[in-house]
Amino acid sequence: MSQKTPSWMVIDADRVTINLTRLSEANGIKVDKLSLRAPTVRDLRTAQQSGGDDPEQREMNLFASLAEVSTKDLEGLALKDYTRLQAGYFRLVQDDEL
Repeated sequence: MSQKTPSWMVIDADRVTINLTRLSEANGIKVDKLSLRAPTVRDLRTAQQSGGDDPEQREMNLFASLAEVSTKDLEGLALKDYTRLQAGYFRLVQDDEL
């Protein structure tokens, strides 16, 4: 049973793009969407090491790396948009057979 992809999400084999609900700043530029590339094991390990015992910081570090933006840029997102990034990430990494 496949999930219906929300209209604000575009999934490719190695990337997910999320349409934001409002303009946000990323690397000094106003953007209306963010993309996360598919993570590697190295990405996950690096985020875990740099986030210490804080699971929220580990996730923030991972998403910032995958989106090629700073954690400050992600902190400036509307909560709804950050939740969309989370949904996109989990859709990107799920096994197609599940």
